[in-house]
Amino acid sequence: MGHMRKQMLIQQKASFEQTLKERLAALAAKKDKAAKPEKDTIVRKLQAQVRAIGKRIAAIEANEKRTEDLAKMKAAKLAAPKEEAPKAEKAKKGGEEGKAKKPKAEKPKTEKPAKPKAEAPKEEPKA
Repeated sequence: MGHMRKQMLIQQKASFEQTLKERLAALAAKKDKAAKPEKDTIVRKLQAQVRAIGKRIAAIEANEKRTEDLAKMKAAKLAAPKEEAPKAEKAKKGGEEGKAKKPKAEKPKTEKPAKPKAEAPKEEPKA
């Protein structure tokens, strides 16, 4: 999907650059002092769009590069011979049995008296 998006962004960038060139040519043809390209809002917006699309393309390329690097690392890891872990050969310190666990002291449970439920006040019958 990134490939299609990248192509679309490249096309958009080319379109904006073409529009920008046409606008700059139109301003140059006017030869008016008031028509400065750096002050023209349309030119500034087009330049901003070109910069924004350039950043998007750079982000997509960085993502593609990272994906490619991860694929290379994975392939290298799978191709590398597996080494057996020498962890099974090590003996525990202090003998094979190790230390015995101390039994936990049980705390006596204190039973609390049950709280009486609040009874609804009895109503006296009306006479």
